[in-house]
Amino acid sequence: MSDGGGLRVKRLGLTGYAPALEAMRAFTAARNATTPDEIWLLEHPPVFTLGQAGDPSHLLQNPAAIPLARADRGGQITYHGPGQLVAYLLIDLTRRRLKVRELVRLMEEAIIVTLTSYSLAAERKAGAPGVYINGDKIGALGLRVRNGCSYHGLSLNVNIELTPFSWIDPCGYPGLKTVRLADFGIADDVAAVGERLLAQLLRLLPPIAASAHDPMKLSF
Repeated sequence: MSDGGGLRVKRLGLTGYAPALEAMRAFTAARNATTPDEIWLLEHPPVFTLGQAGDPSHLLQNPAAIPLARADRGGQITYHGPGQLVAYLLIDLTRRRLKVRELVRLMEEAIIVTLTSYSLAAERKAGAPGVYINGDKIGALGLRVRNGCSYHGLSLNVNIELTPFSWIDPCGYPGLKTVRLADFGIADDVAAVGERLLAQLLRLLPPIAASAHDPMKLSF
């Protein structure tokens, strides 16, 4: 699917973390100034992922022997599993005149508006990227930018099993409670929530600039 503005959407279903990571790296390495941006919507089998500067001590226990994968994104440890919506944003930031901080806020805003459409009041938390409901985390973010192009993205808990989050310090914060849409009586599945989130991402992403090849300095 294409949004008609230089962006393609791929709905990949349940996809292993390692193959998805390798595919993102390969896509980003091979792309050029005319390669359409892509958004990938998917779920992962159970896996803990640890950011490139992450501290393994935030994995407190692992009674289910869930695999731990090193990721080249920012951030600490998190959990992915079926019932969690993952959206990977493979975006040429320079071409859309986006700074990294702007993309982070855009992803947070897309989650917040999606939750608002379910009559849920969500918010940001200063110094702790992500989206929260009453102080409990429901959406997480993690990005990598290479040659002005982003990969990785966001996750939103829909009806995921939450127990593995109790075996870690989520995103490096001891005692942080994690919640999901199902806790608030939302019955939509990952695919349905994904379409709502996708609509917000497409609405919020700026169009490709007319002078798309102008250099732009990215800053965090």
